[in-house]
Amino acid sequence: MLTGKKINYLEEIKEKYSMLNYHVLESMADWVRVVDYDGRILYANKAMKDSLGSEIEGNKCYQIHNRSKACGFCISKRSIRNKETIQKEEVIDGKFYSIKSSPVLDPNGNAIAAVEVFRDVTRERKLELELIEKNTKMSKDLLFAKRLQRRILPKKGRYNTVKIDHLYKPSEVLSGDMFDIYYIDDEHIGIYISDVVGNGITASMMTMFIRQTMRAIKDDILSPSVALTELHKSFMTLDLKSDKYFTIFYAVYNFKNNHFVYANAGHNCIPIKYNSNEISLLKTSGFPISLVFNEIYYEESEIILNKGDKILFYTDGITEVRNFEGTELGVERLVDTIRNNEKDVLNAIVEDVEKFRWGEQQDDFAMILMEVLV
Repeated sequence: MLTGKKINYLEEIKEKYSMLNYHVLESMADWVRVVDYDGRILYANKAMKDSLGSEIEGNKCYQIHNRSKACGFCISKRSIRNKETIQKEEVIDGKFYSIKSSPVLDPNGNAIAAVEVFRDVTRERKLELELIEKNTKMSKDLLFAKRLQRRILPKKGRYNTVKIDHLYKPSEVLSGDMFDIYYIDDEHIGIYISDVVGNGITASMMTMFIRQTMRAIKDDILSPSVALTELHKSFMTLDLKSDKYFTIFYAVYNFKNNHFVYANAGHNCIPIKYNSNEISLLKTSGFPISLVFNEIYYEESEIILNKGDKILFYTDGITEVRNFEGTELGVERLVDTIRNNEKDVLNAIVEDVEKFRWGEQQDDFAMILMEVLV
C-alpha cells in the first residue's frame, strides 16, 4: 500500500503539472492508468474510463476486466520493484493490447507507482494472423506443387535400346529446370532439357507449359527443329512480358538406325557425348524461346550413336557455379569429372559441384544421362 507521504507526493505532481499533463493524458487515444504496487488504480485517463467505466479508480487493476485475481505476470509490480520499463501483450475482451509499464519515481529515486499505457493493436495482430494463415496455405500449396513437379519427371530405366538416368535439384522449392523423355512411336523417343529464366513459382509454371506443349506436338512433328519452331509459336500466344524466356535442347533418337537428330534453342549447356575412347560436344546454334523474334527457325544436326555411347544433358546450375574466387566450374572441369568417373557419373558431378561451390546453391540444376545399350 502507498504511504501518506507517497500519496502526498502524487498529489503534488498532479498540482504542479495539472494543466499540461492532465490535458495530454486525457486527450490520448491509448488507455493510460497509474497503479500502485498492490495493483490499485490511482488514476485512469478519459479513454480508459469511456471504455471501462468512470468509476474504475480505486479498484484493483484486474477487477475492471472481470477477473478474480491478478495476472500471472504482473509487469506493474516488476516495474516498481526493479525500476524498469516492461512491455507485454494481452487480450482484453477479445482485443489485442500492447501494454507498457514504466515506474513513477519520487524525489529520492524510489519507485512509488507505475504508469501503464495500453495501445490497441488488434488490427495489426489480426493482419499478422491472416498473413500467417495465408503463408501457411501458400507453403502447403508450394509443397504440393513441388511433389507434383517431381512426380511428372520421366521414369529412370530402359527405353527400348536406351538406358536413362537423371538427377534433379532445385535451389528453391520449385524449379525452372525441367527435362522429359517420351516415346513418339515404335521407332523413336524424344528427349529434351530446358532452363527457364529465374526460378520459383513463375519459372515452374513455365516448365509445365513446355512439357504440355512438347507432348502435344510430338505425335505430329518428328523433326526437332520444326518442333522447336512450333514451341516458339505457342509461346508467343501466351503474350508474356519480354523478360520471360527459356532455352531448350531437343533431340529425337531412332532405335532402329541409331540416328540421333537434335536442335538447340539457345541452351548454352552443350550436351556432352562420350564413350571409353572420346569425348565431344554436340554443338549447334539457335536462339532462346522468347518474344524478341516473331518467327524463329532452327538448325538441325544428326549423328549416329553406337553401343556404349553416352550423352549427358545438363543445365547451367552445374557449370556456372562459382568458387570463393568467383571462378565458374565450367565445361572443362565437368569433362574432367566425366573422364575420371566411369560409373555413377551423376553423383560424382554433384559431389564435385558441392566441393567447388562457395556458399549456398543459387541456381537450379538438372542432368540426364542417356546410354545406348544396343
